[in-house]
Amino acid sequence: MASPPQTLRVECFRLESSYTTSFKLPRIISTSFTHLNSHITHLVLSDPRLSIQSCLYFFTYLQQNHAITSQKSDLQAHLTLICKLFKARKFAEARNFLDSVVVDDNVRRPVPVITTMVEGLCNETKVTTKLFDMLFRVYSDNRMLKEALGVFDYVKNKGFEFDERSCIVYLLALRNTNQVDCLLKFFHQMVESGIKLLEGKTKRARELMDEMIVNKGVKPNTFTYNSLIKAYAKRQDFVGVNEILNLMNIDGVSHNAATNALLIDGFSSSGNIKEAERVFDEMHEKGIEPDVQLGNMKRAFSFFDELITIGLMPNAHTYGALITGLCKSGQMEAVDIFVNEMQSKRIDLNEVIFNTIVDGYCKIGMINDALKLQEIMEKKGSRADVFFYNTIASGLCKLKHFDAAKRFLFTMVEKGVSPNVVSYTTLITIYCKEGNLVEAKRLFKEMECKGHMPSTVTYNSLIDGYCKKENMKEAHNLRVAMEEKGLMPDVYTYTTLIHGDCVVGKVDEALQLFNEMTERRLAPNLITNTAMISGLSKEGRMDEAFRLYDEMIKDGITPDDTVYSSLVEGLHSTYCNH
Repeated sequence: MASPPQTLRVECFRLESSYTTSFKLPRIISTSFTHLNSHITHLVLSDPRLSIQSCLYFFTYLQQNHAITSQKSDLQAHLTLICKLFKARKFAEARNFLDSVVVDDNVRRPVPVITTMVEGLCNETKVTTKLFDMLFRVYSDNRMLKEALGVFDYVKNKGFEFDERSCIVYLLALRNTNQVDCLLKFFHQMVESGIKLLEGKTKRARELMDEMIVNKGVKPNTFTYNSLIKAYAKRQDFVGVNEILNLMNIDGVSHNAATNALLIDGFSSSGNIKEAERVFDEMHEKGIEPDVQLGNMKRAFSFFDELITIGLMPNAHTYGALITGLCKSGQMEAVDIFVNEMQSKRIDLNEVIFNTIVDGYCKIGMINDALKLQEIMEKKGSRADVFFYNTIASGLCKLKHFDAAKRFLFTMVEKGVSPNVVSYTTLITIYCKEGNLVEAKRLFKEMECKGHMPSTVTYNSLIDGYCKKENMKEAHNLRVAMEEKGLMPDVYTYTTLIHGDCVVGKVDEALQLFNEMTERRLAPNLITNTAMISGLSKEGRMDEAFRLYDEMIKDGITPDDTVYSSLVEGLHSTYCNH
């Protein structure tokens, strides 16, 4: 007696033979295959000797006559046929059957069941990748967005590639269903997953977010813009990068450390070291600390050791990448080890590595170590550039060694290194802190005469200086001047002016500025709120002060002791006066 598997195989061959020779499939099924099961169906559909047309005829018959055959085409039958259609590049037909898999209640199953079954039915990565990509689109088109995301996560976890056009289909579906947060989140996920967006697709993704802003009132944050910057930078499309940076400025969204890290990495990767250094300068100027995104430094060390083990000798670029990570985490002792190792192997420190190390030392106040490194570099014939001097001066300012910082920058000029915007701004800031506004204003005019465009930070330093002198007229004039030159006031600008107006008793003017911040999409921070609440409290306008306090709490800003003290003193004064 034949075993069940042998019997099944014989029946399948009889079926295929009958169909291909006499096209009497309906008669054969109705008489000989009334007990067809899922396994037999799978064997028939997956048999490589059966043509696509034969499989489609067989499948259609099962669909239309399942009462006769006692066998309805189930999920496995659908997926078996779909895999065969993909291998034959019959994508339109495959799409129709995938629609059934997604929407037919009798076939539909959870995503994990479908993905597992597909991998079991087809061992060709190229085919399964295309199939999953189409499944992702079908779910998206049917607005089954949770299931679509399940497919996306599965594919990315497996290391397969996704077509960026399918991702745009999903973004459109999210837009059409008003799922704003999910849209922004998925775009970030696309970029983080390494999906390469073609120029037109990146533009379309950005347009989708713009539509959400206009139609839904959603404001993109720094993280949103950083995702777009990353997409453009990966393609080395710096025209696109600049467009995004301009949009950030227009929307009043500040760069954070991650923004600068993306820019530095993008410019460095494309060999544009000067632009990378310019971004470094701006970071120092704005007081932005480098983002510590090291991942796992132990893994970095292990990877480094592994390179040596397999016979690949590290070069300046390899050392530079590791040293950058160590500097970001403040592990300067480890940096010293690698610098010594580089020297022993006669691998010279290039300009970028040198400046990175100097920056690392200055961040943790090790100015003397940075200067010693300069001596070593000068002995080797390297000349310190303006970035080095600015970094040291910034480090000295953080330690409140203002005289030393000034002398260092004066020495730079004596050695023939021309100051840039950061150099002038550092000096102007020092003089403003010292109350020497005459010298600060002189330097401001000098930098303009020499063709250096003052930055927002330069204006902020001067505005702060005049506010401290209670010369609010000049402070507001500077704000007007910076806007006339195309520089938008930031949170620091407004906060300084608000505090200054409150100090001199111009609370209404301060409140007007406070409201203007919201209109310009600038979020008041703790210091801004504290200054405004303090000003209102001193004037006895306690209802307004407490209303602002409530809004501050609602915005997730935790008040400090100064806020509470201002409110208590205001209540006390109001009570005593009554």
